[in-house]
Amino acid sequence: MAEKLHFSLVSPERELFSGSVDQVDAEGTEGGFGVLAGHAPFMTALKEGSVRVHNDGNVKVYEVRGGFADVTPDGLTILAEHAVEAA
Repeated sequence: MAEKLHFSLVSPERELFSGSVDQVDAEGTEGGFGVLAGHAPFMTALKEGSVRVHNDGNVKVYEVRGGFADVTPDGLTILAEHAVEAA
């Protein structure tokens, strides 16, 4: 079984997601990126776009406006200015 990534998506209103996932794809101001377990640490500002959360063959999509993504040895945290689950 592949190693999982701990991912949290937080907006000012509430935490939208927290759990172990296979991969997260997002849109940074310098371009799109994907994060898997064991990714090198980095921080980037986010631009408006989708955050795609891949887990066990399923994809959950959130629409995000602004904020930051922080990859650490513990996982990925996205602090979004605004985020909602896509319909």
